[in-house]
Amino acid sequence: MPRANYSSGAEWEQIVGYSRAVRVGNLIEVSGTTAVDEAGKVVSPGNAYEQAHHILTTIEAVLGNFGAGMQHVVRTRIYVTDIRQWEAVGRAHRAFFKDTKPAATMVQVSALIDPAMVVEMEVTAII
Repeated sequence: MPRANYSSGAEWEQIVGYSRAVRVGNLIEVSGTTAVDEAGKVVSPGNAYEQAHHILTTIEAVLGNFGAGMQHVVRTRIYVTDIRQWEAVGRAHRAFFKDTKPAATMVQVSALIDPAMVVEMEVTAII
């Protein structure tokens, strides 16, 4: 099957050796995504809802590069640094997946790569 990699141009992709997303056949995997702007600055430090919303907006754009949309997402994985923020993150998730309702996991992690980051998400989509 043909493989297509998508790079967002983030410096971490070259440093670590990964792609923002990979499509193989009708499967798209989007790497763990955090709330950073085009300059690499953390968006809404410490704000779980705003970060989750920003992340999902970014993921939506990444999927668009493969001709896919949020309706194609079948799985989300959500990592939070404070599980007490689950409702705020859940509100953002629902805003994008109210009708699609993918399988979802949310777990608390001890830290993300920058202390200002409180949410990271990855998705699997099938088109």
